Amino acid sequence: MVEGFAPAKINLTLHVTGQREDGYHLLDSLVVFADVGDRLEFAPGPELSLAVTGEHAEGVPADSRNLVWKAAKALGWTGQIRLNKVLPHGAGIGGGSSDAAATLRALSAQGIAIPATLPLSLGADVPVCLQARAARMRGIGEKIAPVALPSLPALLVNPRVPVPTGPVFKALASRENPPMPGEIPELETPADCAEWLRDQRNDLEPSAIGVSREIEHVLGELGRTTRALLARMSGSGSTCFALYPSMKAAHLAAYEIAAAYPDWWCRATQLN
Repeated sequence: MVEGFAPAKINLTLHVTGQREDGYHLLDSLVVFADVGDRLEFAPGPELSLAVTGEHAEGVPADSRNLVWKAAKALGWTGQIRLNKVLPHGAGIGGGSSDAAATLRALSAQGIAIPATLPLSLGADVPVCLQARAARMRGIGEKIAPVALPSLPALLVNPRVPVPTGPVFKALASRENPPMPGEIPELETPADCAEWLRDQRNDLEPSAIGVSREIEHVLGELGRTTRALLARMSGSGSTCFALYPSMKAAHLAAYEIAAAYPDWWCRATQLN
């Protein structure tokens, strides 16, 4: 039995800088990963099968539509895969992409070579999820550079409203927006990060709010939690995050949100 961990991917920034003729959007994004995520188990066998369990298993395909299945099949691996869905799907935190990347990592550790073009062919977020550490992601997801950031205490909140990526991009007001600065400065503390991030953007946030007003509600509530440094949406939504000066503050904020909105998915975490 081989195990894999698929951490939540958080876009601290997401600048949409253009669109190629083939329809793919060009991005400039600062990406980090949480210590909360999905769990996978791999047991070799004669046939490929996938079982999906966990809090957010409902609606997740357990066949060739799933990126985990596609990743394993592309590597020629067969056996039983168990996927424990901890992360909500349609949530802007790379659940499916991170699951696929965890599959590639786990099977690669067993001596199976990963073709260079495979990660991107599975999805734009898969290459950065394969590295699973703080990075700047550009192009359509193929240009990745590691970034040194301090650990960031954070709270992730999802109102359990899935937001499809397609309508969010379709509603985007502008596809030609400025990138992040050429160099990301040395940021030593969570407060330093929050201060710098205030001048950056998630260009999908306004259009995602247009698709689901609940995102605006979540952002407002996160911004009002005790000692919140910054509140922003991740990816194309609907998960939002807030940064805090310490894990103690993040856990206090989790208590505040969970007490007021017990139906929301809420996790204090450390981002790296």
